[in-house]
Parts: sequence; structure tokens; C-alpha cells
Amino acid sequence: MPRLAFAWFAAAVLGRAEGLAPMARVGVVFDIDGTLADSFRLGFDATNVVLERNAFPPISEADYHDNCIYVTPERMARHAVGEHNEDVGRRLGAEFDKEYIALVSTETAGFYAGLRPLLERLRDGGAVLGALTNAAVAYAEAVLLVNNARGAFESVHGADSVERAKPFPEGCLRVASDLGLDPKDCVYIGDAPTDGAAARAAGYGAAIGCSYGSHAASKLEASGHFDVIVPDIRGLEEALFPDGFADEDAALASVVGSNS
Repeated sequence: MPRLAFAWFAAAVLGRAEGLAPMARVGVVFDIDGTLADSFRLGFDATNVVLERNAFPPISEADYHDNCIYVTPERMARHAVGEHNEDVGRRLGAEFDKEYIALVSTETAGFYAGLRPLLERLRDGGAVLGALTNAAVAYAEAVLLVNNARGAFESVHGADSVERAKPFPEGCLRVASDLGLDPKDCVYIGDAPTDGAAARAAGYGAAIGCSYGSHAASKLEASGHFDVIVPDIRGLEEALFPDGFADEDAALASVVGSNS
């Protein structure tokens, strides 16, 4: 859908302006890789290190991107043997997590340029922040810590800290609960079709797809799970703070207002 589709959400703000109801807080929940952190090279290189260590051939960048929709054990098994194999996936996934987390730094998993000011603007606008990844929760924690952002996030979860990972809704529901919010008052931001699917299944008020990550805009659009797809951090900021509102919190609340 076009960026201006967020104009739908003005109804909630009008209610506030007329004194009909107080505005709800908004939860903004981020994926990690390809959304907050520019970490493709870290994940790709660590994957090939583990595969080659275990006598499997290396993969291409396209293979890596295509399989990022899966949780780490399934992704690693598919890279290694071409299909989901629990034993192979469990073993290689554990090796990958150990390799991956140890290499996290601002050089390997730094935030995208312009992301930090956006997080500050979100918090100034009254948002509460969460993070949900299909990688290990320890990885998410490590990325936020090295980027000096852990304190900004009130909930952080990974595939190993929820019952079922994305595209299932449990992680999104868990984060919303941690934030003390109804799912309809949350927006999920991610770079994969599974991110949008999880948000939809959880009843989130909006889902934003980021085509600057692992998946092209055409793939995100074809999934049908996103309200808007943005090409860069500037586009993400414009989607979260659409023009035409009197203040920051009104603009932010408009993003989830249509489902309130």
C-alpha cells in the first residue's frame, strides 16, 4: 500500500481533539536484523563459517536472504541439507548462535544511520519500544547493548523466549503484554513477510515493511501483510510521524488509530 495510506488513521486523533477519549499509548516494536541493525554481513559470514566447519558448501547471499524467514535452526538445516532437519538444525543452530553473538559489535551490527534519532523521537512522542527477533534473545540483547540502546526498550524477545516464533503471533502478543498494551495499540516494523504475518495474526494496529533489509519491496508487497512499505529510515520516520497533526504524539497515535 502507498505511504499515504496512513492517512486513514486520523479518526483516533479527532476523538482526542474533541475531548471524547484520552489517547492510548502506542507501542512500537522492531525486528532486529535488517530493521534496526545493518547486520547482513555478520549473519552471512557466520553462517558460512559454521557450514564450512561442518563440511557443508558455502551459500550465496541470495540463499541467505531467501532463508532468513526461518528461525535459526531451520535456516541452518536448509542451508546445509536443503530441507528442515531437526537434528542438523539444532546442532548447526547452536554453533551459529555462539559464533554470531560473540562477533556482535557496532562494526558488525551497528544501527542504520538515522535510526538512533528516530528512536529518540519515538520516545519523546510518547511511544514505548519493544524488540522481537527470530534469532536468539541473547543476540537481540547484545545488539541493543553495543548500540547503547538497551535502556530504551521495555521488552526484548527472540525465537527461544517465546512459544512459537514468527510468523506465529506469540512473540508479538508477548511484547504487547510486557508493554502493558492492547495489541491494537502497537505497530510492528520488520523486513520480512513473516514479520507482517506475525503482526497481523496478533491483531497489531499496523505493520510496516522495510525494503532496505533482506527482502525487496515487491516481495513484501506480495505478502499482503503490510500497511506500508518504506525504502529507508527517512521513509520509516515519515510513516510513523505522518504530516498534518498538531503534535508528535497525535501523529504517532494516528498510525494505529484505524483499528482502535
